[in-house]
Amino acid sequence: MKSDIEIAQEAKLLPIREVAAELDIAEDDLELYGKYKAKLSDELLERIKDRPDGKLILVTAINPTPAGEGKTTTSIGLGEAFGKLGKRAVLALREPSLGPCFGIKGGAAGGGYAQVVPMEDLNLHFTGDFHAITSANNLLAALLDNHIQQGNELGIDPRQVIWKRCMDMNDRVLRNVVVGLGNKLDGMVREDHFVISVASEVMAIFCLAEDMHDLKRRLSNIIVAYTFDGKPVTAGDLHATGAMAALLKDALKPNLIQTLEHTPAIVHGGPFANIAHGCNSVRATRAALKLADYVVTEAGFGADLGAEKFFDIKCRKAELSPDAVVLVATVRALKYNGGVAKGDLGKEDLAALKRGIVNLEKHMENLQKYGVPVIVTLNSFVTDTKAETSYVEQFCRERGCEFALSEVWEKGGEGGIALAEKVLETLENRESHFAPIYADDLSLEEKIETVAREIYGADGVTYTPSAKKELERIQALGMSRFPVCMAKTQYSLSDDQTKLGRPSGFKVNVREVYVSAGAEFVVAVTGAIMTMPGLPRDPAAYRIDVDDNGTITGLF
Repeated sequence: MKSDIEIAQEAKLLPIREVAAELDIAEDDLELYGKYKAKLSDELLERIKDRPDGKLILVTAINPTPAGEGKTTTSIGLGEAFGKLGKRAVLALREPSLGPCFGIKGGAAGGGYAQVVPMEDLNLHFTGDFHAITSANNLLAALLDNHIQQGNELGIDPRQVIWKRCMDMNDRVLRNVVVGLGNKLDGMVREDHFVISVASEVMAIFCLAEDMHDLKRRLSNIIVAYTFDGKPVTAGDLHATGAMAALLKDALKPNLIQTLEHTPAIVHGGPFANIAHGCNSVRATRAALKLADYVVTEAGFGADLGAEKFFDIKCRKAELSPDAVVLVATVRALKYNGGVAKGDLGKEDLAALKRGIVNLEKHMENLQKYGVPVIVTLNSFVTDTKAETSYVEQFCRERGCEFALSEVWEKGGEGGIALAEKVLETLENRESHFAPIYADDLSLEEKIETVAREIYGADGVTYTPSAKKELERIQALGMSRFPVCMAKTQYSLSDDQTKLGRPSGFKVNVREVYVSAGAEFVVAVTGAIMTMPGLPRDPAAYRIDVDDNGTITGLF
């Protein structure tokens, strides 16, 4: 089997204007970035805003394992399969971050014959959106430190600066740094911190903003520090809003590319789901719903993170109502949850499958709590046996979920027809009664407790004294109606990544809380989760290269 990048580089891409024409988008409504990438114009988004919406289908997954699940691959293959069936479909996906691209995960453009292309462009600089977000974030940081240096008219307490610099790379040594060393002209010496760009509040705002006006409103509301008497200082107070918005002007326009089978894909924004809210931009999703009859979107990592935040943050804020959910699993990953070593996952092991399927069961139960019809799909591997797939199918049907096999990695859209037909059948016969899992008027602690108990299966929540104190301050600021964004390991339903399957008898420990006043949610940091990841011992960057002809190798 060819590698993902070999498949992508051999693909015959259509000029992006031809892909756009399939959606009745004229060339004048595109801002071209070469032959195969374009941004959708503001004029187009304004013109289509009153059209009826298509059906919104979320693709999510069980907790990720080293065995692989294939959520993005399944999303892309499902979109291609709709095309095979003659349906007007669009994908609405996130942009990949450079951090995991050069770290452990590699690229995030799907895999096999279910990929979005151009694959190398998407995984690297793409249209520069992440660079713009990083620049806007760091402009605000520079203006903040300059204000303190130039007399500190606002009375900012340097010990209460909470705004962090960012970069789109895994760089552990930047988590905690000291700035301002040198002489008096080099600024005030203080402790500072970096987060990865996809965890920045600017990224969250970018993905939740409806338009430029809303973007500027949200940017202005960012709390960057507190004064000596405890009052919040915002980006608006620092007169940073206009310049930040100017940096984001072009980035705010959604990007259009294509799959290997020329299905349109709107790829825009990319917050991580373990430390941010894990969904592509509201603008991209809304545009897709106006342009197509079926929109396939995804939310990062497992359903305990990505799907929960898609429902409780994105859908709540954007007033979106999903029509169906596809929950992706693999036999291999379920056996891994059942205690099988990675090297032995190719062997039939029904006992391990039965032990590990409790992870899938919990995610099924969680999704059903939101009132949206659920279809479980097994991303097929050649080592799967009939007995194993039959067991999973029966398990799902007994619990009120539809089921279909997916072979999109090997066969592209053709391998997703069974899943697409099951989704269409579900949309036809089962109505969605979507509702978030908690109400706006609950206290922040009640919201955190609800997610911990209902979604993670925890017995309760514990807080560090500093987290408790910050919750009280956020309450006093009048922001208790915000939803919560849980920063938690993706590898377990708990906040301990070593607890696989369906852990019980645990409490979630919230060690830090902070408000993202522009994004309009409150972040609760749990366990050992880091907002600036580090590189592994053997990073993917070691295998990435470019030859004398400019051909990139090693991306996967």
